[in-house]
Amino acid sequence: MTNPARDTINQTVTENDVVLFMKGTASMPQCGFSSRVAGVLNYMQVAYKDVDVLADEAVRQGIKDFSDWPTIPQLYVKGEFVGGCDIITEMMLSGELDTLLSKEGVSFDKDAADKIREANG
Repeated sequence: MTNPARDTINQTVTENDVVLFMKGTASMPQCGFSSRVAGVLNYMQVAYKDVDVLADEAVRQGIKDFSDWPTIPQLYVKGEFVGGCDIITEMMLSGELDTLLSKEGVSFDKDAADKIREANG
């Protein structure tokens, strides 16, 4: 049986290097957790596709089933689920996010990443 939402999600994470499934959009987040992750990516100048789960109930539930992760936001890099807000925040502060992005060939502003760590250090 086909699942249109799952097919859409799979296509989105396959065709885009970095995808953030979030409540709202990159420019207008609709929850604090989505805002935090989008803010980190925006500040680091990571090019990413934002998917507003509030716009489509099937995608909102579908992404939770797709990743087997219960919460939004969800970040994908090169088709792999990375994590939600807490995980991304921890990875940002530890430098793991820089390492992952570098390893996957995703460009970002290293100085901005360092500034985030300095401000939260």
